[in-house]
Amino acid sequence: MKKAALYVRVSTDNQLENYSIEEQTERLKAYCKAKDYSIYKIYTDGGYSGGNTNRPALKSMLQDIENNKIDTVIVYKLDRLSRSQKDTLSLIEDKFLSNNVDFISMSENFDTSSPFGKAMIGILSVFAQLEKDQITERFTMGRIGRSKAGLYHGGRSIPKGYRYIDGHLIIHQAEAEQVREAFEKFVSGMSINAISRKMEEQYQNHKWNNASKILNCLRNSIYIGKVKFANQEYDGEHEAIISKELFEKVQSILHSSERENRKNTAQKTPYRAGYMLSSLVYCGHCGARYSANHGYYRCYSRAKSNKKFIVDPNCHNINWAIPELDDLVTEEIYNISVDNKYKKLFPPVNEQKNNKQELKNEIRKIDNQINKLIELYQLSDIPINTIKEKITILSNEKEELEKSINIQKTTVAEQFEENIRKFLEISRNPNTSVDEKRFLISSIIERILIDENQVNIVWRVK
Repeated sequence: MKKAALYVRVSTDNQLENYSIEEQTERLKAYCKAKDYSIYKIYTDGGYSGGNTNRPALKSMLQDIENNKIDTVIVYKLDRLSRSQKDTLSLIEDKFLSNNVDFISMSENFDTSSPFGKAMIGILSVFAQLEKDQITERFTMGRIGRSKAGLYHGGRSIPKGYRYIDGHLIIHQAEAEQVREAFEKFVSGMSINAISRKMEEQYQNHKWNNASKILNCLRNSIYIGKVKFANQEYDGEHEAIISKELFEKVQSILHSSERENRKNTAQKTPYRAGYMLSSLVYCGHCGARYSANHGYYRCYSRAKSNKKFIVDPNCHNINWAIPELDDLVTEEIYNISVDNKYKKLFPPVNEQKNNKQELKNEIRKIDNQINKLIELYQLSDIPINTIKEKITILSNEKEELEKSINIQKTTVAEQFEENIRKFLEISRNPNTSVDEKRFLISSIIERILIDENQVNIVWRVK
């Protein structure tokens, strides 16, 4: 008598169909009784998808097959074994037949012991794969449709500041205020780590307890009323929490090429150290960086606190008291502002060639060219693709000109002046954090060189 393994499976999506565990089991038992098969074991995978073979009961059955405990595997329907064409053929040919185990699909009424059954296995597995692909396509299209309609697709992690109710994102006012605060703190100069520490302490919860949560929040366009699926962004039907202008300002800080490419730690990852000039001070003797600790800025080579930062073990450059050097640098920033000396640091800026009226004239010319191309198509036999290509080029050029009309470029010198003004303003406020000061000062100063009692400031003028 042949020893049969009965394999039954149901996914969560199929619980409402007629393929329940109990139904499959009863029918397979009746089949074995009619065929005079001895049931070795019933292998049950409840709630597992047929899209892969990572199923505990299936693995157990395959182990028993390798140990020669089974003669035949019987399923109620082919897709109970797998919905993947590749997996179906691999299981039957590489696992069953290679171990002299036949495979029977009860509903399709065939088995691999006959040539016709072997041929039908290949054919039916193709349709099983087709069904799986169709389900995936319908699911994907459904999510795309929801996104185009502005509906959030849901998930286990709902964005902070919202609640997901009846398929819609609804603002949670208390959390929304926290989201706004995170954006505003970042723009004001606080680091991501500092924001996380501050907000966890302030709100006494774990919603903001690490930097990655803050970073994900700052990057999420859901807060300006957008929804995203498959790398495509759509206008959402939910209410925005922050303004588009604030979001874009944050993105410009996060993704600016200047910030990403700078080797200066103070600019790329500001505020990790706890002093205003941390990561900006260098030794004028050996070139090593100065560290800030125990009340002093000290040359790493002299302090010998971290071997990898030592440049010259014999360096004897002097230490500077932290408040003394901070005050001296602040005073130099003030002096360069009052004397307007910083303007001499920058090369003259060429005036823009085109003013707004000139740009509008160029746009008008492009519109005329496009109209002429349309007339030319109507009166001649020029191929439509040629006309469309030329119109596309002109339209792109027009779009760039329209953008230029409303863009007023800020020169490096103007930005430098603005950063000085902001720094001097916040430095007078006793409640200003070290983080905020470091953010601005690192946009004004590239590095500070200590040569005994001489302090040379290299301004960030490029």
